Amino acid sequence: MLPNDPLSLSDRPLEMTGDELRQLLDLVAPRLGEFLDALPRQPAWSEADPAGNAARFREPLPETGEPLPALLDAIFAGVPTQGFNTAGPGYLAFIPGGGLPLAAVADLIAATINRYVTVWQAAPAAAEMEAAVVRWIGEMVGYPATAGGFLTTGSSLANWSAVVTARRCLLPDDFLSGTIYASDQTHHCVAKAAMLAGFPERNVRLVPTDSQFRIDLAALQSRIDGDRRNGRTPFLIVGNAGTTNTGAVDDLTQLGEAAERNRMWLHVDAAYGGFFALTERGRKVLRGIERADSIALDPHKGLFLPFGTGALLVRRPDDLERAHRLDADYLPAMQTDGDRVDFCRISPELSREFRGLRLWLAIKHYGIAAFRRQLDEKWDLARKAANALRKIDGIEIVAEPQLSLLAFRLKPPGINDPEELNALNRRFLERINASRRVMLTGTLLRGSFVLRICVLSFRTHADRVDECLAAIREAAAGVSPVVRN
Repeated sequence: MLPNDPLSLSDRPLEMTGDELRQLLDLVAPRLGEFLDALPRQPAWSEADPAGNAARFREPLPETGEPLPALLDAIFAGVPTQGFNTAGPGYLAFIPGGGLPLAAVADLIAATINRYVTVWQAAPAAAEMEAAVVRWIGEMVGYPATAGGFLTTGSSLANWSAVVTARRCLLPDDFLSGTIYASDQTHHCVAKAAMLAGFPERNVRLVPTDSQFRIDLAALQSRIDGDRRNGRTPFLIVGNAGTTNTGAVDDLTQLGEAAERNRMWLHVDAAYGGFFALTERGRKVLRGIERADSIALDPHKGLFLPFGTGALLVRRPDDLERAHRLDADYLPAMQTDGDRVDFCRISPELSREFRGLRLWLAIKHYGIAAFRRQLDEKWDLARKAANALRKIDGIEIVAEPQLSLLAFRLKPPGINDPEELNALNRRFLERINASRRVMLTGTLLRGSFVLRICVLSFRTHADRVDECLAAIREAAAGVSPVVRN
């Protein structure tokens, strides 16, 4: 069957022997090895080519098979080199992750043994491994041992499930008077989560932020009080532990007090920044996160796992069951032992992959200290970048790094028109990215176009940050005539 015959002529063409699997891995491993070895040399991004290489994959349903070597050639020629190189060291855009190769090995094992873990009885050991991973994540952010949660594909779904849980716990069946409060820097997936949970868009109140892009606590309380006077039911506050725009961390201690004072649910979107709680500095910045009723995190960001690895934690696991549990006659018996978790009772999914093995294998093999050192390094690199940018004439730091993300712009003397400044900074970003050794992204902050540097990939080190700074100096010199080294 392998490597040249597309399909076996037997009556069991889809079955694979152990020897055939080994042959398949022998075909794939060299290509993956070449990809990993080439990452430092690969461009950080490439032009989209919808009419060229990518369009080759718009094809009719194949009736017969093709040899695997040719198919692997097509994959490796057309997929890894297109678009944003999120696995590379020069990717400083959006929120990087990196994708630990060890997790790919875990996925190979998980997909081959093909167990689903949402019913404990169906895969007891796998379910226990995933439950252990959830407990570990809770420990990382300071939750008590009695906390619980589940793994998701990412924080978009984790935030949605948190909104549903808060709604089911605090609001009646007729819940449309309920209002949700988040800062104007909160990720748009929170508003989408509210919409998918059944709330009109107008029920999400976006609260202004202070000079550090953290939620304005006085404005928050004022909005809550006003809504109560007008017959609304404030029930949910969403705090940020590292926003996408600037990396801002809200005062989580004060938000916890506000939620308690107003008898509301506190949810923290910690998709980007939550795992910095592993570090000594991070615990100080994130102080109060342990007071949250629920927390969304993305191991595919701060723990460098492949995309598709998120988590929702709650202080009280019974809240998740209240929101998600439905029984069916065809399901196996559920567990009555409190130490055993049937994830289908506390999460939206029934049949799904064994996602926890990615985390379990990586943490067990490397130890959490390795991740802590990486996060400390990224934090230091962001400060290194900010300190260097301050020495370039015309550069304004718009958002200092609270974690490992900062925002800045070019603001030469004599240019004050907002539209002109925005156009200048868009050209500035294009110049920086032109070398393709690094990729930065921009955003709008209160109407001003700014550039962002986010250091989070485990493959990004001082040498690539130095390259980024050199590209910024060169680009700034091309727009503004005076640059101080």
